[in-house]
Amino acid sequence: MAELVLGPLLRHVDARSATVWVETDTACTVEVAGRSTPTFQVSGHHYALVALTGLEPATVTEYEVRLDGAARWPEPGSDLPPSRIRTLPDGGDHDFLLVFGSCRKPESEDRQERKQWGTDALAAYAVRMGTQPEREWPDALMLLGDQVYADETSKATIEWLSGRRSLDEPPGQEVADFEEYVRLYHESWSTPLVRWLFSTVPTSMIFDDHDVRDDWNTSQTWRDDIERTSWWANRERGALASYWVYQHIGNLAPPELDEDKTYAAVLAAGRDGDAAGVLREFADAAAQEVNGHKGTRWSYRRDFGNVRLLVIDTRSGRILKDGKRSMVGDSEFEWIETNADGDYDHLLIGSSLPWLMPHVISHVQSMNEVACRRTDWRGRLAEKLRQTADLEHWPSFRQSYDRLTRLIRRIAEGSASTVCVLSGDVHHVYAAEATFDRPVRARVYQLTCSPVHNSVERYMRPLFRLAWWRPLAGVLRRWMFRSPRIEPLPVDWSKVAGPYFGNAVATLKVRGRAAELVIECADSGQDGPYLRPMPPLALTDEPRP
Repeated sequence: MAELVLGPLLRHVDARSATVWVETDTACTVEVAGRSTPTFQVSGHHYALVALTGLEPATVTEYEVRLDGAARWPEPGSDLPPSRIRTLPDGGDHDFLLVFGSCRKPESEDRQERKQWGTDALAAYAVRMGTQPEREWPDALMLLGDQVYADETSKATIEWLSGRRSLDEPPGQEVADFEEYVRLYHESWSTPLVRWLFSTVPTSMIFDDHDVRDDWNTSQTWRDDIERTSWWANRERGALASYWVYQHIGNLAPPELDEDKTYAAVLAAGRDGDAAGVLREFADAAAQEVNGHKGTRWSYRRDFGNVRLLVIDTRSGRILKDGKRSMVGDSEFEWIETNADGDYDHLLIGSSLPWLMPHVISHVQSMNEVACRRTDWRGRLAEKLRQTADLEHWPSFRQSYDRLTRLIRRIAEGSASTVCVLSGDVHHVYAAEATFDRPVRARVYQLTCSPVHNSVERYMRPLFRLAWWRPLAGVLRRWMFRSPRIEPLPVDWSKVAGPYFGNAVATLKVRGRAAELVIECADSGQDGPYLRPMPPLALTDEPRP
């Protein structure tokens, strides 16, 4: 009999459709809420994405997962509420609650790792959900990168790797291929509380660097160096293929899946065939940069009534060759600009990397990008600093940074109530409000929440606070603009919440044109993990009712 290995994960949900993702231990037929589909196979692993269409808006459907007719979810004896699909209302304004965060290490049996990584904020959120009425549950969860750490593996994974290959050979304790990525996802997504949370809250995802490797695509120099290794090609291939299976396809709505050529080719291999070759070719093409274009687009869009979520790939889509340096290529940026237009009250831009950073860090990154263009020893030193200090966020891609800023300003001049950039990566939590060189109607924010379950060295905390110090930023700003090669910044910003440190999740609450942010830090007590809310932040002139 077929068994459920991982999942179910409730992924795309709108007013009339939903998708549910699972991994099973053998080929079978997967049934969810009366809809069934055969599994597909990749490198001996079996998956299914069940598309449920024709649902009624604003309804709740409790569901179980059946494999070849046998019930496999929920797990016997679970005291958590039943998994359920809650469709959105069909148009119009309605209350909307989005939880977001990034950077999540797996839960560990090792005492030292548990102490180092602290309390998993997603587990704490699931504990609270289990005691709440359904009407208080979130409508969506946005995970903004570093779902797995391919370059910082846990002790349990290191032990597993050592039984598979020699760790004395590169890449050592880092993962090497698709099979080892499968191990990371199993480790990260198998714990009961998080597994139940994913089965109940529609979840969107995007990768960041650690999903592949720290500083992934920092610069062309970085790529040139890594591509000279014997192991990188297979590592990146496994990263992109596993990301497609475990994260990407669930971001798509059923009509988008129907039009996806790679998805069609994978399904065409059949439940007893193996689509590894299809995804190998796809991953190799996705990693290539040709004439300023990348082989695929990972960015996507979701609409939740009067809220639009536009998620930008800030890692794989970077253009680095031939002296060009862009966060995404021109064609993808045009797609972003087109999809930013629409009839909504709130635009959310999901970017694993913050647009607005602590001022000192932002200015240093802009100066470093210019310094790296030198061809002498100063340029080489600047490049070494860029890679060592992770100077590869939006401000270090000034052409893309300025273009994104112009887009945000244009949208803010229209009828929207708020424009919020949701980010993670930087291992502290903050909110900053933007102002521009001319008046805009909407309130514009950078909202950053990281990590969900990880750690930041204590010596970094005062450095982050110092990076927000405006007098120091002012000195750097004056120094920066003495260079004719650095354009004046098209935006200014002020920190309005934080910085907070430790594991956390952030919640964006929307009612009509009003919006509010709540940041909650995770901790553990005698009764298990729990969340401590910080003071709420009203994002609009009138607080959320």
